[in-house]
Amino acid sequence: MARFDATMGRLFKRVFVCKKCKAKIRTDIMRVLSGKVKCRKCNAKAFRPIKSKK
Repeated sequence: MARFDATMGRLFKRVFVCKKCKAKIRTDIMRVLSGKVKCRKCNAKAFRPIKSKK
C-alpha cells in the first residue's frame, strides 16, 4: 500500500492522545507543551503524540 504525504499528514500531524483516557485531540504542539489544552472527556492536561504505524 502506498503512503502519500497528504494522507499521512491528515492522520498523524498535530494529533495527540490523552494519557489518561486515550482520547484523540488535534491541536498545535506549542499549546500542548504550554499546558493550554485540556482533554474533552476527562479534563487532563497530559498528552503524547500519536504513534504512526510503520
